Amino acid sequence: MIEFIRIDDRLIHGQVATTWLKFYEIEQVIVISDKLADDEIQKTVLEAAAPEGLKVHLFSTDQFTSVYKKSPIKRRTMLIYTDPQEILRCLLGGVKIKKVNVGGMKFAPGKQKLTKAVAVSEEEKKAFQELVKSGIDIEIQMVPNDKALKIAQVLS
Repeated sequence: MIEFIRIDDRLIHGQVATTWLKFYEIEQVIVISDKLADDEIQKTVLEAAAPEGLKVHLFSTDQFTSVYKKSPIKRRTMLIYTDPQEILRCLLGGVKIKKVNVGGMKFAPGKQKLTKAVAVSEEEKKAFQELVKSGIDIEIQMVPNDKALKIAQVLS
């Protein structure tokens, strides 16, 4: 079952491995990224970054949506996305999504800072607005002990 959905462009890293995985007792992580899905090196890096015993999978949005529709997820699972557009594509493809946690989204030219750790492009902002409109609860929160901030409060 999907226990936790997060956007974090750093994917599996110390913060995820030490806090969120333990907090939700995660057994497998599925990274969903159209940019990285066919990158064998990235898949190897993800597997190496994961704690021992944790299953790691890497899919494109289309691959994940297809797998999701065909076979139920039985392990306690965390989905990690790199951007909100991919979540929106999965949602439109039939994936049930109720809540999303936003971690790190790096600042780059052409992006607007929403918080210290989250910056969005115009396309990402529009995707977040669509997700919020569809009823998904989206919170910015780096680690479980931090106070969560509703993304709707900082989208302008």
